[in-house]
This record gives sequence, structure tokens and C-alpha cells, in this order.
Amino acid sequence: MTEIEESMDSSDSHDSATSGKKSGRTSLLDSGEDFEVLNEEDIDDEPPPLEDAGGGKGKNTDERTNADTDSDPPGPVEEWLDVLGNDQLKKKVLEEGKGRDSRPQKGQNVKINLKTCLSDGTLVEEQSDLSFTLGDGDVIQALDLTVMLMEMGEKALVQANAKYAYGERGSLEPEVPPNEELSLEVELLEASDAPDLELLPPAEKTALAIHKRERGNVHYQRGDYAFAVNSYSIALTITESSSKVDITPEEETLEHQPDNIKALFRMGKVLALQGEYAEAIQTLRKALKLEPSNKTIHAELSKLVKKNSEQRGAEQALYKKMLGNPASSSSSSSSSQKHWAKSSWGLSWKWLFGATAVALGGVALSVVIAARN
Repeated sequence: MTEIEESMDSSDSHDSATSGKKSGRTSLLDSGEDFEVLNEEDIDDEPPPLEDAGGGKGKNTDERTNADTDSDPPGPVEEWLDVLGNDQLKKKVLEEGKGRDSRPQKGQNVKINLKTCLSDGTLVEEQSDLSFTLGDGDVIQALDLTVMLMEMGEKALVQANAKYAYGERGSLEPEVPPNEELSLEVELLEASDAPDLELLPPAEKTALAIHKRERGNVHYQRGDYAFAVNSYSIALTITESSSKVDITPEEETLEHQPDNIKALFRMGKVLALQGEYAEAIQTLRKALKLEPSNKTIHAELSKLVKKNSEQRGAEQALYKKMLGNPASSSSSSSSSQKHWAKSSWGLSWKWLFGATAVALGGVALSVVIAARN
């Protein structure tokens, strides 16, 4: 073999080795190992199983996927609902109800199971089938506000600040200390529309009115005057409603005396405390119409009429002060102008007189000087 042929062979071998290194693979031909070429009939058309080709990774992935699928997803974490946005009245759902459409409406009669505890967990009382009218102030404010947000069949936990429970004074029945926060466990059992007052038998109507009046007395004694007025107004509405049921004269007398008079009298006093003298006077006149000989009502009515008159006089004086008195203002302006004109005339006359005197004095001085010369 010639030198040129030897150099070409070595060059080809070098290029082959170099290309193998660059591609990152070593050729079997270069390794010097023997290998066997397969025939076409020996080649299997089916690819190897996935787990064999992947070194077992596919199998682990499938097992992990199945495990994730079989495990139950975690349920939503229940959170406290801040009912009023002041962190003083909160509600938490313990058991779901029948949907938002089943929520009761204000004015409906509802029935609940109630468990009341102090903030330290001390049990206060448990009540089953407690019935009240939603929004009428028949129960503590915490219940009135939260039951309206409950679904039928729902169980909820309510945390209430003393402001929405029994307040600064607490309660003797049930026994709750002053300024005590409460934990209420509530279950809403049912809700129904309030009965038609015109169709209520006299005995039931009277009992309902007395119940509302007594609730007003509780609010009155606690100093919750707005709630007291609300309860008294409801009681009066019940007693004054017309009836489609036949009643005896005795039942009609019982319906208006004496509870109605007491409710009217206390309602008038509450309105007076709030400064609503006109409404208070109107309410006391209704009470006096039912019992014209009542001296207490007469005295209170006379006092309110006097206060109302004083209040109206003070308001009128304030309005006059705010708007001013055009007549007096005009008269004052006219007199000021006259005074200014008089002062101006006096000042002008004095100035003219002074100037004349100065001028005459100057002429006389000139005459004297001329005579001396």
C-alpha cells in the first residue's frame, strides 16, 4: 500500500472516531465487540410494556394517581360570619340547612331549640321548641338578628357581645351576670306566617297583646326605650285591630282595660324621654280618652304640653336668630345713615368755619405788616 493510501485510511479512521465523540455515542464498530444482526422476522411489532420501558416510573405514577383519586377531598373549612361587621355578633354553621330559600322572614313565627352558655362554657339554660315572632323584640337581639340568617334545619353557633344579649345589667331569669358575652347553640325547626289578627279569638288576641306589653315592660326597665316603644306599639296594634269574630261586651272591656291604658301611658313617657313631645301628647290623650278620670295621666299630659310649648318657642327664637329680623335691620340701617349724615354735616360745617377763620386771620396779619412798613 502506498503512503497516500495509508494516510487516507488513517484520516478516515480519525474522522469516524471524532464524529463519534462529537455525537456523544461510541459506535459498536469502534468498540471492537462482536454483535449479531437481527432478521426482520425476529423483530416484534409490539412495543415493550410501559413499565418496562420506563424503569417502573409509570407504575408508581399510576399508583399515586389512583391513591389521589380514591382519597376524599377535604371539605370546606367553616368560618365565622361577622353579622354586623363589628366583631361583636358572629355566627358559625354547625350543620347545613335546606338552602337559602328556606330562611325565615321578619314577622314570621319561628320555633327553635336553644342552648345558652356563658363565655366560660357555663350552662345557663336549655329551651326546646321556643317560639317567638321574628323581629318583634320578643327575644334578645342576638337571636332576632341571627335566626333571620339561618336555613330551615340548620344548627348554628352564635357568639354574642353583651350589647346584643343582656347588656350592662345582666339578667335574673335566666341568670346572666352584667356585661357577659354569651354562646348560643341554635337549631331552626320551623317558620310560619303570623296569624291574622282579625280572625284571632278574643282570648288569644288578649293573651298576645299582654305578652307584647310585658316584653315592652322588660325593655323599659332595662332602659332600652326604642325596643320598649316597638313592643308597646305592637301590643296596641293588636288590641286596636278590628275583629271578624263575635265578642261579648265583657270581652271588649277586658280587651281595652286596664292593660291598654298602662301601655299607652308608658309609651307616652318613653316618647317624652326621647324628646318626641308631640307624639307623646297624642299617645297620652288616647290613654286619657279610655280613662278620663285618671289624675296621673292628666298631670303627665299637662307637663308635656308645657314642655312642648317651651320647645316650640325656643325653636322659633332660634329660627329668627338664624334668619335675622329684616324690619329691625332696616330701621337700624336707616338710623345709622341718618347719624352718619348728621355727623358728616357737623364735620363739614366745623371744617368750613375753621378754614374761614384761618383765612381772615391771614388777611388781618397782612394788613398789620403792611401798616408797619
